[in-house]
Amino acid sequence: MVAEDPPQNQDSNALSDSDVLDVTQELEELAIDFITQLCRATNTSKNAVDATSSESEGSSSNKPSVHLEMADRTRTSTVTGSYSSRFITFPKRSSNATVKLAQLFKVVDSMHEAVIERVPVTKRDIYYRDVPLFKDQRIVDTIVDDVAASLKLERSDLNVRATSKGIFCGSTLSIYMSSGDIICGSDSEASLIPVGEEVKTFNVDEDLAWVLIVEKDAVFQTLRHLNASNHPSLPGRGLLITGKGYPDMATRHLVKSLSDSLPQTIPIMALVDGDPYGLDILSVYKYGSSRLRHENKKLAARRIEWMGLLSSELAGFGIDKDALIPISQHDEKKALSMIQRSQDVMPAKWRKELVHMLHTRRKAEIEILSSPVSSTPVSSRGCALLPSSVAEDDTFQRAPLLKYLHIKITQFVNSARKHY
Repeated sequence: MVAEDPPQNQDSNALSDSDVLDVTQELEELAIDFITQLCRATNTSKNAVDATSSESEGSSSNKPSVHLEMADRTRTSTVTGSYSSRFITFPKRSSNATVKLAQLFKVVDSMHEAVIERVPVTKRDIYYRDVPLFKDQRIVDTIVDDVAASLKLERSDLNVRATSKGIFCGSTLSIYMSSGDIICGSDSEASLIPVGEEVKTFNVDEDLAWVLIVEKDAVFQTLRHLNASNHPSLPGRGLLITGKGYPDMATRHLVKSLSDSLPQTIPIMALVDGDPYGLDILSVYKYGSSRLRHENKKLAARRIEWMGLLSSELAGFGIDKDALIPISQHDEKKALSMIQRSQDVMPAKWRKELVHMLHTRRKAEIEILSSPVSSTPVSSRGCALLPSSVAEDDTFQRAPLLKYLHIKITQFVNSARKHY
């Protein structure tokens, strides 16, 4: 099947003249606002010096300053649902106030150039243009998203692209690039997921049966080595995707596009660690990121279903509680924070699992299924979850993770076909 063009697919070279003009004006107004305030503050300061008196001398409250209003992506207005505001103030007593302003306008300058020249730039490109100034890639990432949110634009509107890190495995997917190149997926080798702005469309084979998003690259590589996307023990051909932890924009774009385009009979599942951070990564895929709320509409893939790992289910797979890892203070703090989230982004099943983790003081990482176990998985009723022929299969004995996937993927595929 040929999927519809991904929603993010807008080649920067195709930006209209009006788009370029509008975005350029927004960026220039930000710079002009700063310069105007700076000139006004300078003149006020000169007048204050001429009229200074010994009584007011040294009073910081009378000193003129510049205030740039920016979106505060850590806080949301309870009235409008949009980002709250914060102010960048200059001058300040802080020694790095000047540096922060320099970083901000270096990024704005790069955005302005990218829009005017209609040549896209990556966050990584911006960072390497002045490494001594930025010192850390994360500073550039934060400023780019702050500017986009403040101007109520998407990052792609500013002709800035995120650097890809996600990969996929599966011969059922082919990605057609705007350049004319084609990325053909493989069952034995991983392919880098391209940034959405470079994707023209993609094609999915008719016999694709399931899609599995894996949190960790190490687990993804294990499944790739096992040829999981085309393994005879799994129900049909599949597609494996990983964002290598918290997903990058390109990976989220691909998952969102698949979510919008694939029929409901093809389940899209996620395998993450059975801990608060694993669930948070799942939440980013499914509901979006709180700090990129202005882009969540085109990134949140609500079709994703949580396959596991559930620490509460592992006893049924012959894994003893003592084999689980004790939760840390960071885990506890994260879990308590997530439990407080709205029901719109915290399903009852997730909340129940978090409560279970806090109660047992244990968490489960996917790697716990990478070591052979002797027990045959059993249900809560004491019945074997696998037919004896499967349970005794040497492949499953050597790869218990594959056994787990056989059970879970089969359940999801059968359920999807039954309901749709």
